[in-house]
Amino acid sequence: MIYLLEDDNSIRELVAYTLNTTGLQTKGFEKPSLFWSACKDCLPDLILLDIMLPEEDGIQILQKLRQQEHTKRIPVLMLTAKSTEYDKVLGLDKGADDYLTKPFGMMELLARVKALLRRMENLHTIAQNMFVLGDLVVNQERYEITKKGVLLTVTKKEFDLLWYLLENQNRVLTREQLLNRVWGYDFDGESRTVDVHIRTLRQKLGEYGKYIETVRGVGYKIGGIV
Repeated sequence: MIYLLEDDNSIRELVAYTLNTTGLQTKGFEKPSLFWSACKDCLPDLILLDIMLPEEDGIQILQKLRQQEHTKRIPVLMLTAKSTEYDKVLGLDKGADDYLTKPFGMMELLARVKALLRRMENLHTIAQNMFVLGDLVVNQERYEITKKGVLLTVTKKEFDLLWYLLENQNRVLTREQLLNRVWGYDFDGESRTVDVHIRTLRQKLGEYGKYIETVRGVGYKIGGIV
């Protein structure tokens, strides 16, 4: 199920019609209050979210989604007339998975939606404490990373950093978010600490290091796993 939160009737109806006719069950909402009410009954697999909305804007809604345990991993595609780089970075910084600027074509929208749904279907997380990609195994319970059965030597911070990136697959995380989560809110060092740990982590992961992507001017993400 896809939820579409868009207050423009013509856009909402066109998008919902397009997705429904391609077999992607979609419900449209014109107000955030209606959207939140629907989420209490049934959580969606994907959310299409406009920024300029009545009652509360899309960024506020996005923040709430990412703060709640039961909604924080639902992929969100932002739909907005705003096209400045600042607005795009802001949306990504707050946890959006992708960004589409109005006006957009239905074929492009459909491609973006299918890509996000594929990512969710192909998550390589098995159980709650293990991640497997090829012959790389990350075991949170044992705090171990093995490649081809060989134990890799990593520090606790390197492991925590990798695990947090894996928990937020395909989502851009800023250096500040990584510092706060892995090093703690009282950390008073430099943001370059993240860059140094990312570099050494990539080296230790070998060919799997390529999945840790740099998002210029923002931070890092685990991507390319589809």
